[in-house]
Amino acid sequence: MQAIKERRWREMHLSPRERALCEVAEKLSETPTRMVPEDWRPLRDLGFDDEACLEVGHIVGIFNYLTRLADGFGLQLDEGTRRAAETGVALKRAKTGQEEGDSK
Repeated sequence: MQAIKERRWREMHLSPRERALCEVAEKLSETPTRMVPEDWRPLRDLGFDDEACLEVGHIVGIFNYLTRLADGFGLQLDEGTRRAAETGVALKRAKTGQEEGDSK
């Protein structure tokens, strides 16, 4: 994960599918106006049809939107989320007092 964040994903041992997704996501994120049909070729060669390519585009776009919005507002991760990101240990759901099965 750190290599992807540091844009060193090319150094990692990735499957052809993961590598193709990274290639498309990188160009679509950095220079979207320069995307041409041939940029989708790595995914097409793996069997991605129009709908699958559109889904990849949506996912990349949503992640770009959310990170830009968070950066623009100066949002920071809370301590628990930061720790989970660093360690890979999932967050635990907080108890609300109205858990399933509670009757009031």
